[in-house]
Amino acid sequence: MHYDFCTLFDRNYLFKGLALHESLQRHVGDFTLWILCMDDIVYEVLEKMRLPEIKLISLAQFEDEDLLRAKATRTQVEYCWTCTPSLPLYLLNHVTGIEAITYLDADLYFFSEPAGVNREMVAGSIGIVEHRLSKAYEYFAENVGIYNVAFMVFKNDHYARECLAWWRDRCNEWCYFRHEDGKYGDQRYLDDWPERFARVVVLRDVGTGLAPWNLRSHRITMRGERVFVDGQPLIFYHFHMFSIVGNGEQFRLVDSFYRLGGRSVRLVYRPYVASVKRAMTQVRRIAPDYAHGIGIERLDTRFMRLVAWARGRVDRTGRRMKQLVRAALGRSGNLSTSEAVVPSAAPPKVSVGGVEFHGVDSPGTEGRQTEGQADE
Repeated sequence: MHYDFCTLFDRNYLFKGLALHESLQRHVGDFTLWILCMDDIVYEVLEKMRLPEIKLISLAQFEDEDLLRAKATRTQVEYCWTCTPSLPLYLLNHVTGIEAITYLDADLYFFSEPAGVNREMVAGSIGIVEHRLSKAYEYFAENVGIYNVAFMVFKNDHYARECLAWWRDRCNEWCYFRHEDGKYGDQRYLDDWPERFARVVVLRDVGTGLAPWNLRSHRITMRGERVFVDGQPLIFYHFHMFSIVGNGEQFRLVDSFYRLGGRSVRLVYRPYVASVKRAMTQVRRIAPDYAHGIGIERLDTRFMRLVAWARGRVDRTGRRMKQLVRAALGRSGNLSTSEAVVPSAAPPKVSVGGVEFHGVDSPGTEGRQTEGQADE
């Protein structure tokens, strides 16, 4: 079957967007990837690359008066979030022949075709995925909500259009990088969709929605050349907070708050790093000096690793103290916005297959399982 996917990103996410495209080529086959280019630089580079299956949309084509009015009050990140509901609605309204459009965050990477999603969507019009937070990260839900925006399916019918129009209006009104009155970016609006809208399907396939915030609850294995999660094919992984550093020579897999096991690094992160490196080579054939989205800092000193460890201990102690205080006061309270954002620090690094990775448990912890950390 043919899939229509859409995503959006600016110059800083170009390498990740190209890795997403490569993964779709490898595992999905018959598809179109519609890309809303959030600046002229990324549009010009992609236009010169002329990649198959990709259709580009410029901001000049896409923006309307409502979006431009909202844009004046948003940061670049907030404006990207604001545009998220408008993109699938734009495509359903302007492109004939689309039966369903699936929105993807640019930092997803596919490991197999989403055939299971198609089966779940037979009786539905809107498909959404829960965060499925591991125990260690359950408090995230207070800010980021129940569902994650990274993968969403919208059929070309009045149920999905009604939902998208409502979501677009809400995001045009308010879409900021903070927690306020039960809202957070574009994402908390999804919390009541199963009750608010008809034909909403909460996708249950364990192969969808795998991310650093729930990886500890699952077991990653490999059979032949396929990656599995809890015995089911891994469909895609969300490489949240993955960053390119050291002038493009190193990769910080996650921030110091998250922990990864060596098996996850080998089976999930290592293929992604290889794909991002190929994307960097592709882009530099067109634009040799392209360095957007690459940090200059290097994360390879013993001191920085010690700082990351100490900071993690302080963060955990602080959260525990807050829980104790709340319990003593007899109230649940709300987390501040700063607590919803993972703290920045330089995580440890290890070498797997000659590639340096950051944010990985040291080899001495391989095989140790705590709080359901099955990916070790």
